[in-house]
Amino acid sequence: MEPTSRSLEIARSYLGKEVEVTIDRPLGTKHPTHGFVYEVNYGFLEGVKAPDGENLDAYYLGVNEPLQKAKGTCVAIAHRNDNDDDKLIVLAKGIKMPDEEILLKIHFQEQWFDTEIIR
Repeated sequence: MEPTSRSLEIARSYLGKEVEVTIDRPLGTKHPTHGFVYEVNYGFLEGVKAPDGENLDAYYLGVNEPLQKAKGTCVAIAHRNDNDDDKLIVLAKGIKMPDEEILLKIHFQEQWFDTEIIR
């Protein structure tokens, strides 16, 4: 059965599109509350509201240096089966990545959720 959630509905509309991610938690920075370190660049799409009232979150993969803003293609969604707060998976230009590699790269934050990759 295909999962449905409000955040998944919103996220699906970005699949295959070029987007700009504002990175508020660059690679190597610590989470302000939970203390874990961001192993990838993490941010949001400016002006796109998620169900939690915040901007829609995105992992930006394919660049191994801290960034502030970056354009890329939304290739997948990190869908949380147990939390209506899905995340876009945005890849830098020219990067291809299988689901298993994506899951490994985002495990530092998704380990507390039942997350699957949806394309």
